Order: sequence, then structure tokens, then C-alpha cells
Amino acid sequence: MDEWTTSRDRVLAQRRAEGWTFLLEAVRDLHATGSVAPSSRALARALCAPLTTAPGGPLDVLEAGAGTGAVTRELIARLPVGSRLDVVESNPRFVAGLHRLAGTGPGTAEVRVHPNRVEELDTGRRYDLIVSGLPFANFTPSQVEVIMDGYLERLRPGGVLTYFAYRGTRRARTLLGAPGRARRQRAVEEVLHAHRRRYAAASRTVWANLPPARVWELRAPGRPSVPAAARRAEAGG
Repeated sequence: MDEWTTSRDRVLAQRRAEGWTFLLEAVRDLHATGSVAPSSRALARALCAPLTTAPGGPLDVLEAGAGTGAVTRELIARLPVGSRLDVVESNPRFVAGLHRLAGTGPGTAEVRVHPNRVEELDTGRRYDLIVSGLPFANFTPSQVEVIMDGYLERLRPGGVLTYFAYRGTRRARTLLGAPGRARRQRAVEEVLHAHRRRYAAASRTVWANLPPARVWELRAPGRPSVPAAARRAEAGG
């Protein structure tokens, strides 16, 4: 058995284990996880797509609601040398796996795992890209408003926020849920729609996910600022 096969088998085994971990957490608290399966690689790639058009040099990136690390792994693999990645996850059973993932990456980026809710995060840093995996459909409208406003405040000029919503689930919840829950779902969607309208969103559907998901990109006003490396040099490292 060659080294490539061994490495590939190890990755596949790790992803199967992560899938079981996610499913067990979904059974325990579906409201918190928002799904029965982690994000597919196709969805992870779509959420990280702004990295392909980012200016050269190190980047500062924030991921919120990382779960078992499906998107984290994609970010670590794509980030330029010298980048910084802050990973936020409030579920302690997911946090342990994220620490292991951060420690086994290629070492091109500095990765820090924060066992917090994103509303509580205070790194004193602004970001070129924010990737959100939070299940907004399970939050209240006021919570979504606070989180979205916080994301946009943390972005640098020209920075990008990506997040996703599962297709068809809002209608199903509206039809099958209590009237009060249906009203909350509509109010949450109104909050998200207001942010999309204001920040010139783009979107695409990822069908290769369980369930299929729509990915949104929101861009902060202004031109992109100088590369992260130059900012750090000016600040003395």
C-alpha cells in the first residue's frame, strides 16, 4: 500500500467519523446543529470561493459555527502562507475535533479555535473573509440581526461574508410548524433579505449537499484594504 493510498484512507476514515459525530449531535440537539449531516465538500468549496479572487498575500479569515470542521479543512488547505484563521464553535464536543484539525493542517496558516458564540468573540481584528455556518433558521430575528451586523462590522472594506441556507426547509417548517414558528421564520428571512439587498449579494445553489443549499455572498462597502502582511508590518508584526 503506497503513501498516497494510506493518506487517502486516513482522510476518508476521519470524515466518516466526523459524519457520525455530527449525526449524534443532531440527534441530541437538532436545533443547535441545524442539519443531520456536515457540509459537503461542494458546499465547503462554494463558501470558500472568494479566496480564489482575493488579492495575493496573507489573509485574515473568520469561520463561525464550524461544526466538525468540513469548511475549516477547506479553508486551511486554501489559505495563503502567513494567513490567520479564527475558528468559532460553541459546542464543546465539536471544539475538541477542531483543535485536532488545526494541529494537523499544512502549517501555512495560523489557526486559532475559539470555544465561544460568535457574538461573544473579541479578537480586536477585522477580516478579509467571514464564513458563517450558523443555522439562522433556528435563531430569533433579533439574534440574526445582531450576528449579521457583527459580521459586517468585522469585515474590512471590500471584505466578503459567505453563508448558506438549506433549500426548501423554510417552506417545510412553515407548513408543518406552529403558526408562531412560521412567523419567526418569515421575520428571520426578512432580516437576511434586508442585508442582502443592502450589501449587493450574489448567490448560487449547491445541489451536491444534504439537503441542497443556497450560498450567499455579501460584500462590505469600500475598496479592499492593503494586504494583511503589509498591515502587520505597519503595526510592528
